[in-house]
Amino acid sequence: MAYVLHQLLTESATRRPDAEAVRLLDQALTYAELEKLSNQLAHALIEIGVVPGDRIGIYLHKSPAAIASIFGVMKTGACYVPVDPNAPGLRLAEIARQCGFRALITSSLLYEKLSGAFSNECSMAAIFFIDKSPDTALPAPAVTFADSLPSQPVASPAVNVIDQDLAYILFTSGSTGSPKGVMLSHLNALTFVNWACDTFAICGTDRLSSHAPFNFDLSVFDIFAAIKAGAAISLVPEGLSSFPVQLSSFIQDQGITVWYSVPMVLTMLSTRGKLHERDLSRLRLVLFAGEVFPIKHLRNLRRMLPEPRMANLYGPTETNVCTWYEVGQIPENQTTPVPIGKACANMAVMAIDEAGRPVLAPGKEGLLYVRGSNVMQGYYGRPSESAACFISNPFASGRDEKLYCTGDWVTIDDKGDFLLIGRKDHMIKTRGYRVELGEIEAVMVA
Repeated sequence: MAYVLHQLLTESATRRPDAEAVRLLDQALTYAELEKLSNQLAHALIEIGVVPGDRIGIYLHKSPAAIASIFGVMKTGACYVPVDPNAPGLRLAEIARQCGFRALITSSLLYEKLSGAFSNECSMAAIFFIDKSPDTALPAPAVTFADSLPSQPVASPAVNVIDQDLAYILFTSGSTGSPKGVMLSHLNALTFVNWACDTFAICGTDRLSSHAPFNFDLSVFDIFAAIKAGAAISLVPEGLSSFPVQLSSFIQDQGITVWYSVPMVLTMLSTRGKLHERDLSRLRLVLFAGEVFPIKHLRNLRRMLPEPRMANLYGPTETNVCTWYEVGQIPENQTTPVPIGKACANMAVMAIDEAGRPVLAPGKEGLLYVRGSNVMQGYYGRPSESAACFISNPFASGRDEKLYCTGDWVTIDDKGDFLLIGRKDHMIKTRGYRVELGEIEAVMVA
């Protein structure tokens, strides 16, 4: 039984070495190839001084090499920090400054657009390029995959990593104008991944879409649930979501069996994607998360896709997914969004009203709190903000048990499912992304 994320790859590579692990159009790697490449990258990172606990930036467009980079970083005992390749260079520089990147993995084309975002005081040991080194001055030594990796050992490095070690840091919008990094351990991720694989019966014959960018928490399911099951990951080409007809063709042509995205993408597919012209008989599971799905569009999608299982997954980045609701047929007279449901296995959620009492009956409202091994380790370098997110569980007799406050107001229906009402702060969501209005304000007045 794997207790750290990269063991999932090693186990599947042993079990299904020749099976396809990841594909982006005509680029593909088998499980054996992905295991070998990630092992060689891990050795190359260790060679330049990476040690357990370091933070390694991944500034890449989606590709099989990017997936290998994620696993290669974790095999050193370091954690990966994915940065949106479409974000401004200054955001990457700010994240690198906060985390103190030991190394950065990128491409020459992406690096050239940084336009000197890194200062000469950059403390990185090296910058790894998946292609070639750019013809520009660098703040750290350049290492290319082609020059460095072939000479490295193909076996996994002997590094002791435990489930409580950090696996990755995901940066979200910050209320002070500076992005904040959510620290997730291997155990945090595996608590969710194990539940998802069991609940949705993910298996080796599945092909999972990877639509979300790697800096978005939906990618945790796309990557690690697929790798755990020995299934295939189909990386959705960036920008394809703007063309719903081509996106629906991609789902058909790739033989996608499991789709996961924000509701907005599914809305575009159902309204403008010509789903009725596609053979989607292989599609057996549709998952969505990240924002409220307008009920009229969800009803339309359910009509167009009557066969696949469908589920609404809920949870902030700090907990990954913590509740879920299986979507059946939606009555014509239903005008409210579907519930966010009940707690996932091995997780606990509760609503507490303003008087400190648990919300147990319909009609009452409260803030939603979460406890369990899925809950984050805190915000990187922000102990005060981390502590402010937790309260002592008032219902845990004799134990100092902490509850994470999601900041979401909820109520409960007569079936015991939670219903989302709104936020208690100034955070909004757009296309699944969290946006703190304070960050926008800070930029405007700078």
